[in-house]
Amino acid sequence: MAALHRRVPEDEMGTELDINPVYFREKSCEIPRYRLPEQGVLPRTALQVVRDELILDGNARLNLATFVTTWMEPEAELLMAECSPKNMIDKDEYPQTAELEHRCVNIISHLWNAPHEQAIGCSTTGSSEACMLGGMALLWRWRAKRRAAGKDTARPNLVMGSNVQVCWEKFCRYWDVEPKYVPLVPGRYHLGVPEAVALCDENTIGVVAIMGSTMDGSYEPVAELAASLDAVAATPGGLDVPIHVDAASGGFVAPFLQPEIEWDFRIKRVASINSSGHKYGLVYPGVGWIIWRDEEHLPQDLVFKVNYLGGEMPTFALNFSRPGAQVAAQYYNFLRLGYSGYKNVQQTAQDIALYLSGQIGKLGQFELLSDGSDLPVFAFKLRDDVDKYSVFDISERLRMRGWQVPAYTFPENLTDMAVMRIVIRNGFSMDLANLLLNDLKEHLRILEHHPQTQMPPELQKKRESFAH
Repeated sequence: MAALHRRVPEDEMGTELDINPVYFREKSCEIPRYRLPEQGVLPRTALQVVRDELILDGNARLNLATFVTTWMEPEAELLMAECSPKNMIDKDEYPQTAELEHRCVNIISHLWNAPHEQAIGCSTTGSSEACMLGGMALLWRWRAKRRAAGKDTARPNLVMGSNVQVCWEKFCRYWDVEPKYVPLVPGRYHLGVPEAVALCDENTIGVVAIMGSTMDGSYEPVAELAASLDAVAATPGGLDVPIHVDAASGGFVAPFLQPEIEWDFRIKRVASINSSGHKYGLVYPGVGWIIWRDEEHLPQDLVFKVNYLGGEMPTFALNFSRPGAQVAAQYYNFLRLGYSGYKNVQQTAQDIALYLSGQIGKLGQFELLSDGSDLPVFAFKLRDDVDKYSVFDISERLRMRGWQVPAYTFPENLTDMAVMRIVIRNGFSMDLANLLLNDLKEHLRILEHHPQTQMPPELQKKRESFAH
């Protein structure tokens, strides 16, 4: 998400960057930090200045907090560089890029068992924009039905677990939809079906089910949720509530690792599905996907027509200009890997997740909340009797070696539970897993011998090193 930045005080505007004289050949090289310099510099000088700033960033390959792809093949990187100048929105100028997007939508629709010749979808800047589009379609359809029945449309609501990604909170705030959260409880760290169904009423535009919670990597029970909503709809005057599946991560994992699980368009109550191409779709940041079951589930009021090769192409997006590189890279991955290749990549990640979670569980200090059996992601907390240090202390010490392992508290109703979470992605090897395990053991020994003074709970919360 884009951060909001404030302008610096006037007395800081002239603060200059310090430039190593080896890097430049200019007689004078004054580069202010917060205002445009009067003169330019040589390309190598500019490059080195920016690189020197960026060495303070963490190592992306050791970032075990992010779901986002941090490694691609050199051939894919070359292709992305070649396609970066192409504006994805200009369908008429770059028709073949548009054709690659069309092919990707069809490949993903097939992967998610969408009806032939009925499903419709598009690429987005990521799964967050895709969630917004899915939510808008639910809202517009609900409004249309209510207006056709002569009913009030002033108080729409959306039902979801309190573990949802922040984009759903944004959707509800931006479009004035009441969020109805199913709270988490000990032993259930995602949406509960009976609780979700109980929150539904005539103003419910839909229920969001997550295939791969960011809290612990678990899948929510989409089929069970659909069966319960079907039962409600079958009663006289029963509510007909659609499901949107937020498969930001699971959309490119479940079809390969758990094909037997019914969560997609095999379930008739699923209206739409989104996923992130730049997570387990294995593309660098900047691409997401959303598919609707059919055109009936995408209100035409939301669709715009653009000139395309002398004709019209329907578009639905919140963003405008963006590079075609990520879409080209997604298609590259589909060709490069195929079904068996994706399965091998995701299976390798899951094997490492299961191994690492098992080893951490054997250490004795931790209790596993999940083990990587769904997504190759797992969460764990300290046992209740471990009080010499916190997960925040462990997270901070691991950073000394470059590991970025987030520590955070759970949402409302479980805010007193602090956990750590590890995301295994393509590019994180078994060798790296063992190096992490060795470092974790070493820091645990240090913390056992040098107990940390723990802050009060209200201050401890501020130590969160990760936010959803």
